[in-house]
Amino acid sequence: MAYDLTIRNGIIATASDTFNADLGIRDGVIVAIDAALPSGRRDIDAAGRLVLPGGIDSHCHVEQLSGMGLMCADDFYSATVSAAFGGTTTIIPFAAQHRGMQIPDVIADYTRRAAEKAVIDYAFHLIVADPTERVLTQDLPQAIRDGITSFKVFMTYDSLKLDDYQMLEVLDLARREGALVMVHAENNEMIRWLAQRMIARGRKAPKYHALAHDALAETEATHRAIQLARLVDTPLMIVHVSSPEAVQVIQSSQILGVQIHGETCPQYLFLTAEDIDLPGVEGAKFCCSPPPRDKAAQEILWEALKHGTLQMYSSDHAPYRFDETGKLPKGEQTSFKEMANGVPGLEVRLPLLFSEGVKQGRITLNQFVALSATNHARTYGMYPRKGTIAIGSDADLAIWNPERKMTLATSMLHDNVGYTPYEGREICGWPEIVISRGRVVVENDLLQVERGSGQYLARGTPGPISTARDMRKSPNAGIFKWSAQIAAASE
Repeated sequence: MAYDLTIRNGIIATASDTFNADLGIRDGVIVAIDAALPSGRRDIDAAGRLVLPGGIDSHCHVEQLSGMGLMCADDFYSATVSAAFGGTTTIIPFAAQHRGMQIPDVIADYTRRAAEKAVIDYAFHLIVADPTERVLTQDLPQAIRDGITSFKVFMTYDSLKLDDYQMLEVLDLARREGALVMVHAENNEMIRWLAQRMIARGRKAPKYHALAHDALAETEATHRAIQLARLVDTPLMIVHVSSPEAVQVIQSSQILGVQIHGETCPQYLFLTAEDIDLPGVEGAKFCCSPPPRDKAAQEILWEALKHGTLQMYSSDHAPYRFDETGKLPKGEQTSFKEMANGVPGLEVRLPLLFSEGVKQGRITLNQFVALSATNHARTYGMYPRKGTIAIGSDADLAIWNPERKMTLATSMLHDNVGYTPYEGREICGWPEIVISRGRVVVENDLLQVERGSGQYLARGTPGPISTARDMRKSPNAGIFKWSAQIAAASE
């Protein structure tokens, strides 16, 4: 059997197994996994390297207009190039509906832009900000049938948020049509009340963003969103979880058997509110919603990833430049309420998790694969085409040097943001060769493919992934051993 590409002598890891084998690839698909395969037309010697599924980033904002009317710094070219250099081979950004927009027009617009520019594969979630009768009865059902099987709703931001009745309508539709709802869970009125009082007292610096977005706002909204989902018996994904209290709410629901999934992001594992407390407006670089919390919260999030309460790790890449086009619309006079919310992280997502997770013993290599790829594919209807290494799966692969040490710097990254909140951080482990559908996309620190060569993915019905309740079946899972840590961190 002739192979277009072989990858030999590497250590292969999936979400469940680690083993030595060669891979044979033909027509962009893995067709052989065996020892001592003959060389293909192109042969890669992966001795001393890890061969992992290409990462899937299922929460990123690309070429998207924000609720404040600001355009992201990254388009589908710069974002997908950046993703590829960080070991990610599939992204699922948002096609964002704003009020007054028609869903078919939104989808057509994002589809055109991505098709012209993306260098790796992509799908879309929808952001639903205007759930009119037409949207609920025609447009969303059609989008789901066309392969956009997930959509996001907001409980905060005046221009995007839905009320509880609207959320119930969207959740009920998702149940009927077999889609998954993602929710940004923060209590808008609590945040608005706190922010107004801070602004009135002249407290406008970036550090007050973290105080206005109190963890109680996240906890309350998380609890409320879950109860709404329970009422209509609909699975729900709580995105960018940042606080121990929200983790506890999610865990408690999962133990009761409720289909609640959770996700966290680099900014909540590697940044804290102290990073925002910088002179002038420098702290705006670290402002996102919810905001980073503290060291105790970070440890709870690591435990939640390890034990299955949180099943996914995404970037929530929200790229805004540190200038008047993004973070600082009023320059040095910009208040925390006027700054664009979000931090970049698409390229550094996986190296950070590998270095601080796998290399530091917080998670296993197999858990790294699950959190970075497999669980995304299962949850969002792409498995087993994506997210694993198996015969018949797309040859989406990242060949990692587990000992390569790097110092993160803006100058080495490929996005258009102009800064990284992780500047100067030392990491160990880096993807050196990245392959998408059998195409070598990144090698020797160079891009090897053309813009527009990525493919759109129509997705199937979201599938099940393990949660904290499932982990109870294992005598070694220990999910209750850290409940006291959650309570202590909340005090």
